[in-house]
Amino acid sequence: MDISQLNTLTAQILWAAFILAALFGAVVQRTHFCTMGAVSDIVNMGDWTRMRVWGMAIGVAMIGFYGLAAAGLIDPAKAVYASNRFVWLSALVGGLLFGFGMVLASGCGSKTLVRIGGGNLKSLVVFVVMAVAAFATLKGITAVLRVGTVDRVAIDFSGNAALPTWAAGMAGVSPALAGLVLALVLGGGLIVWALAGSGFRRFDNLLGGLGIGLLIAAMWWLSGHMAYVAEHPETLEETFLATNSGRMEALSFVAPMAYTIDWLIFFSDKTKLLTLGVVSVFGVVAGSALYSLLSRSFRWEGFRNTEDTANHLVGAVLMGVGGVTAMGCTIGQGLSGISTLSATSFVAVTAIIAGAVAGLKYQIWRLEHSV
Repeated sequence: MDISQLNTLTAQILWAAFILAALFGAVVQRTHFCTMGAVSDIVNMGDWTRMRVWGMAIGVAMIGFYGLAAAGLIDPAKAVYASNRFVWLSALVGGLLFGFGMVLASGCGSKTLVRIGGGNLKSLVVFVVMAVAAFATLKGITAVLRVGTVDRVAIDFSGNAALPTWAAGMAGVSPALAGLVLALVLGGGLIVWALAGSGFRRFDNLLGGLGIGLLIAAMWWLSGHMAYVAEHPETLEETFLATNSGRMEALSFVAPMAYTIDWLIFFSDKTKLLTLGVVSVFGVVAGSALYSLLSRSFRWEGFRNTEDTANHLVGAVLMGVGGVTAMGCTIGQGLSGISTLSATSFVAVTAIIAGAVAGLKYQIWRLEHSV
């Protein structure tokens, strides 16, 4: 493959990622898919419906990921979440910060982009602040703090710190087989649990669970198979085209927001190239906007008062710092990461939910003590 063919393939990959992200934005806008909303429904009303939708999406993504691996289309060891370092403290602290922040900011990173598409100007402010905070935690002042504190605490394993690797060692089978079995058992269990919910089997719930899960799996195929080049003609090394990490990626919205701001600011710098993450950010906004306009649900919305502004600003900073520290958000870790059965992802997701519960409890406390 020569450079011209490589450039053509890269363009095709970017367009495909944009389309998949736009579908994601439209589905989320249509179905009100939202992790924070799911936790809020449980805490405030005892309603598990949206959590079942999220659980189904995880199950479908899990089976999709290891189904692709079993078919030899992707290599789980080359996913961005694959590592022999179990960075449990980073996942715990980052997840708690992100979970609390998304409550203050009225939604996670993906929901922020979807709300922008629907006309929410508050979310546009959250996006900018969150992106700056994320970039600072990738390469700036909070990055120094992160690397010097929580990132130092980790458990190193000889192999990938993921459930399939550990299960394979105990059962004496290959990690690929262990991963497929675990995905079928855990993912299948989540799907069954979701479908068993009273009144769950409605179109929007099924669309949210199946649609989001399949889109995550499709992104794994796109970045891990279509974008995989065994030998780059210039470097003679294997590469994953159009990725920021140089590894197989799926949907995630914290670091990509930072890379989007970086691309916009330094657009004239020819070294700043579009990536899967950047076009995914644009795609989600575009998909959400298109659905909002077609369904006539597009509405301009701004901040109510000073306290509302302050909450969203603080929440945006917490999400930016926390999301990078935890290596992902409710989509990045909660769907893409956990679909790989990474141990770090399970800690991050648990911490995000705990942080969200704490944030909701804080909001209730504020309402009870407001004058």
